[in-house]
Amino acid sequence: MKIDLRNLSHSYDVKVLNDINFNLKGYKSVAIIGISGSGKSTLLRLLSGLETPTKGKVFINDSDVLLSSYKKSIGFIFQNHNLFPHLSLLENITIILEKTRGHKKDDAIQIAKKYLDLLKLSDQYNKSPRNVSGGQAQRASIARALSLNPEIIFMDEPTASLDPILTYEVLSAVEDLKVLGKNFVFVTHVLSFVRDFADYIIFMEKGKILEHGKPDILDNPKTFSLKEFMKKVK
Repeated sequence: MKIDLRNLSHSYDVKVLNDINFNLKGYKSVAIIGISGSGKSTLLRLLSGLETPTKGKVFINDSDVLLSSYKKSIGFIFQNHNLFPHLSLLENITIILEKTRGHKKDDAIQIAKKYLDLLKLSDQYNKSPRNVSGGQAQRASIARALSLNPEIIFMDEPTASLDPILTYEVLSAVEDLKVLGKNFVFVTHVLSFVRDFADYIIFMEKGKILEHGKPDILDNPKTFSLKEFMKKVK
């Protein structure tokens, strides 16, 4: 995966990202970490093309992320599962495949079952999101993202609303997905997952990328800020 950020800034009422220039190449699972308000979720949304930067450009694998062709190549997993509450887990996936990818109903059902099975939800096909656990609903949202066959999967703190047991359930399921050969970019506060799953880490503070490198930067931080961050999260 290639990430190319050029003079990237973004503002809401205040500036959240501040003139970031960054190049990364050759990694498949990139974690973005930092304290709340550091800009990590905003960066993730810009990398995925969900938002347009106030200034600058974002290229992933040499594609402008604002192009519709790029947006069709990604999947996004939000903090909350965002499933349609009136549909079953199976229908939550088939409707997306039919409406956005043009699959016939029978084909959509087979694809949906494939990914629900992969996420260990084969016995939950016909249940609505309110009738399964939070961890199962989040796994169904991951299955929905995978069903679109994305090249890159973005995850924004996918376990933020879950208790420790459900967090373990979801993150264990995500770790099992490595065999699919997909690229991942994710924000999380669970450093044990970062250590297990990421092959590159970006540490942010005050809208800047302050330190980056392979996972061993967590054990040997070069900046005072990352040292202090690690003291607080251990």
